[in-house]
Amino acid sequence: MKKSIFIIALFFCLASRFAVGQASKHLRYEINGGLVKAETLIFSDSIERSNRIRSVFNELYASGFLAATEFKREIRGDTLFMAIATGIKFNWVELRPGNVDPVLLLNSGFDQNRFRKKSFQYQQVADLFEKVLNQSENEGFPFAAIKLDSMERTEDGFSGALNLNLGPFISFDTLEISGNSKTKRMYLAKYLQIMPGEPFSQKKVEQAVRQIKNLPYLRWSGEPQISFQNEEATFYLPINDRKINTLDGIIGFLPNEFEENKLLITGQFDLSLYNVWGKGRNYKLNWQRLSQYSQNLRIEAVEPLVLGSMIDIGATFSLLKEDTTFLNRDFRLEFGYRFKTDNYIKFFGSRQAGDLLATAGLQEAQTLPEFADFRYNNYGVEYELNILDDLFLPRRGFYGQIEFAIGNKEILRNTGLPEAVYEGLDMKSIQFYVKGESTKHFYFNSNWGLMTKLAGGILVNDNLLGNDLYRLGGLKTIRGFNENFFFANNYAYFTLEPRFYFDTYSYFMIFADAGRLENSVQGLNTDYIFSTGLGFSLETNSGIFNFIYALGRSNGQEFALNQSKIHFGYTGRF
Repeated sequence: MKKSIFIIALFFCLASRFAVGQASKHLRYEINGGLVKAETLIFSDSIERSNRIRSVFNELYASGFLAATEFKREIRGDTLFMAIATGIKFNWVELRPGNVDPVLLLNSGFDQNRFRKKSFQYQQVADLFEKVLNQSENEGFPFAAIKLDSMERTEDGFSGALNLNLGPFISFDTLEISGNSKTKRMYLAKYLQIMPGEPFSQKKVEQAVRQIKNLPYLRWSGEPQISFQNEEATFYLPINDRKINTLDGIIGFLPNEFEENKLLITGQFDLSLYNVWGKGRNYKLNWQRLSQYSQNLRIEAVEPLVLGSMIDIGATFSLLKEDTTFLNRDFRLEFGYRFKTDNYIKFFGSRQAGDLLATAGLQEAQTLPEFADFRYNNYGVEYELNILDDLFLPRRGFYGQIEFAIGNKEILRNTGLPEAVYEGLDMKSIQFYVKGESTKHFYFNSNWGLMTKLAGGILVNDNLLGNDLYRLGGLKTIRGFNENFFFANNYAYFTLEPRFYFDTYSYFMIFADAGRLENSVQGLNTDYIFSTGLGFSLETNSGIFNFIYALGRSNGQEFALNQSKIHFGYTGRF
């Protein structure tokens, strides 16, 4: 009976103490010794308070007070009181390199002076260990281990040496594609810089995972894996080919207003081929003819990793025929290099040529007309930053591009124009331009997103011509206007486009485009343009259908329903 009463009394005693401890949410601690500090804190629960006590000791250990101890603890009302003694502060006497290669230590940022007569900080040692291991695993030793060795204590000082066990040397074996992609393994190995026989590098593996997203024709079908056997590492890539090759075209047959009993053929044709023969080659063709005398053509080709290097070579030819006014041609050769996972730089040379097609009515001209013959050779650089989640159908992320070029421009004499128009004219001059754009995609949840875009350009020369100028307007630039509606020597516009996603890549949208254009060649007033509208993009198994209804206002177009534009198109994919 007495034993039972004692047990019951003990139970109530412990329960009451536990209840007091749980109710006590205040903390008062005092630190004495090498560091003096006092603080009173209030917490929402005992777990939060316990975490704070633990962090107090961790801070002391990190500052070199390795012998910090709690010598008093008691409950005072609703406050837990603690007294802490720091003990002596330990310092480094020295930390010797031990058996670690000096070059490896240098690449890891090891400075022996930071471990000589300085306070002992555990985090500093941990950071050094991490850097050495990271450096080792990027030089073929993914199983390296490091520790402190030969530790000695002299009063308040420590000395020791590093001891590194590199483990077996591991080299890359061939890549293995475990998905259905027909991409050649050697092309991927060169692109990802993971070549057979090279030392294993964890950094290259991590970069490779990110770089795959920069290839729009590939898609992950699972998680990448690494297998180690016989001192070799096999990198398995579960990737599938993505249907992004496009073929799109429309042909129209209309009565020819200028030639009797003949048809006028109009239309548009687009062809884009990616990863041709599984070697990363890309080809594009775009042709458009909307009237009797106007048409444009653009052909692009890219050959990646030329001669086993990391250099891509691309070529572009474009042609623009503006009714009976002028004909422009542009040939560009470029060399591209991806110096980081998301960074791409191009160096290029371009030759542009413009010719006047008709001189009727200009025989009596006294000054050079707005459109004239010229040749322009320029050299420049282009930089791209791509951190989009999907290069082809982005929903979040950022894309930026900027281009600069400078060169010599020559105005040619046209025998159909009077010699007087060339008198006193500087026929050869320096011309340069800068243009760029940035796009930011926000993805708030499974239904709502936002696309914003900022673009601009400036063209500088004392003898600018109309057929020199930027061409803007249409589906890919400023909606609500005809294609290539505007001529501008400098421009800037901003796009705001909220989206409602009703499927992964299908959405309804509204938009607003606003900008500023200048055309000093034709002496036009500065144009403050604005357009707005709505539409949708629908992804199907075989392609993407886009429809946009837009209204635009500019100096040359009223904001009216009878001036509205419909931009639509279907892009088939295979």
